[in-house]
Amino acid sequence: MQTTTPETIAEYTAKGWFTDRTLTHIFDEAAADAPGVTALVDAPNRPDFAYGDQRRLTYAEVAAEVKRVGGALQRVGVAQGDRVLVQLPNIVELPILYLALARIGAIISPVPMQYGRHELTHILGVLKPKLFISLTRFKGEDIAAKHHAAFPDLPMAAFGPPTQGVTDLAAEMAAASDAAAATLSGNDIFTICWTSGTTGRPKGVPRSYNHWISQSAGMQDGVRLKRHDVLLNPFPFVNMAAISGFLFVWLYARGTLVQHHPFELPVMLKQLHEEKVAYTVVPPAALNMLLQKKEMLAAFDLSALHTICSGGAPLSPWMVKGYKDLLNIDVVNTFGSNEGVALITSGREVPDPEQRALFFPRFGVPGVEWANRISARIRTKLVDPTTGKVAAKAGDTGELLVKGPNVFDGYLDSPEDNAQVFDEEGYFRSGDLLEIAGEGEHPRFYRFIGRCKDIIIRGGMNISPEEIDALLMTHPKVAEAASFAMPDAVLGERVCMAAAAKPGQEITLDEIKAHLKAQDVAIFKWPERLIAVQTLPRNALGKVLRAELKKLL
Repeated sequence: MQTTTPETIAEYTAKGWFTDRTLTHIFDEAAADAPGVTALVDAPNRPDFAYGDQRRLTYAEVAAEVKRVGGALQRVGVAQGDRVLVQLPNIVELPILYLALARIGAIISPVPMQYGRHELTHILGVLKPKLFISLTRFKGEDIAAKHHAAFPDLPMAAFGPPTQGVTDLAAEMAAASDAAAATLSGNDIFTICWTSGTTGRPKGVPRSYNHWISQSAGMQDGVRLKRHDVLLNPFPFVNMAAISGFLFVWLYARGTLVQHHPFELPVMLKQLHEEKVAYTVVPPAALNMLLQKKEMLAAFDLSALHTICSGGAPLSPWMVKGYKDLLNIDVVNTFGSNEGVALITSGREVPDPEQRALFFPRFGVPGVEWANRISARIRTKLVDPTTGKVAAKAGDTGELLVKGPNVFDGYLDSPEDNAQVFDEEGYFRSGDLLEIAGEGEHPRFYRFIGRCKDIIIRGGMNISPEEIDALLMTHPKVAEAASFAMPDAVLGERVCMAAAAKPGQEITLDEIKAHLKAQDVAIFKWPERLIAVQTLPRNALGKVLRAELKKLL
């Protein structure tokens, strides 16, 4: 399966950006170069949520298991080009499965563990997979048996103890021959990930090996791992954050990939300490909270940790500066999407930590050069969503559009969506509102304003809910909070907030207003209604579901 046009393939191949290398080439080189190095490590609490004990595998051991898993998949009928739906937690079998499916030329379509019958019914209808792979024990439940009962006509296989009606992958591995590497093009599709489903139903995002290798060049240059560095992945291994942030850069560094699931801060801190982790990814809210608990940080040796990537929400300048001052850790500000957005603010691009929290490099803009290789390979522009005018100077805002060898070619079997998300020049419309920031003829930065569709318009004034959220989170009584649009007959919309208080605390709207007033926040941005909640509704990837909050009105 290929989605890139011959014209685009020819253009990017001529520039040296597209090749016929695949994940199998990259892994085989790493395994040959570092056979005795530890490659994969489970979380120590694996027995609490999955089957079996914690595993530690060298590159040589991973290489042997990849061939056995690939042979088992071929034995049950998976062939080159077939689509395979995968639902596994962060155990070592998951990256092994990525490698095994790549080896036999099949397409992996991973989904979060939180997805149930509702989400899977839609995905199965679009994907039409040859096989569904899961496991027979997750948090005490046989989810493979559960899915088999829900989808009895779908061929299923599972890791873990045998379960009726589901192919036992361990038995198939014991009976199978080792799989040989398929002959593939770098333009063949490797993954079909799924949009997070913040609004509407998830959409499939096919990405080729060349798409991923192009994207990983940006991450390589952003995190700059040293040989044999240890990486800890706490994110679901199902989308851009984990695949781009870990799968390829792990192999390029000949490093050790430590798995973590689910997100439990005490377990993660213990892993960072015991495994001597050099690089990880942590959500902004968790970084903020952890920095405020210096006694917890002091209990662990984090001297090996040199880089933390974070994104998905605006970063706090005090937090980025705090990690640098306290622990000499560089927090890298990342802004990406399954489709191929790739803005990466590392210490090399922006040495000042507080600026790094606020700005992204204007990658792919003529006259603005950066050290990161992806800057010269992509093109970006900001376009006013209403007028179509291209932003040109500092202070101008617009929707971010991006084009390049890392950008996907269109959603799976979704022509109507594809007609809307690409402009006439082939740029992908990200749906994100950014501002040009900086000085001179060629300002060097972008600043994130918010999602275009989430913008609150109060009396003609645009308000970013993400900006308000960041301000609300600085209130000492707030555990978590989110703002959203409240319909109003006079102004069109007003700002409403939903907030969960810290234990033993109560929050009032007057306190919130006083807090914002003390920070000299424009009055029109202040919330005019407060809804108390126990917790914010989030999707499987942790994003706040503002549409669900609006239902509370």
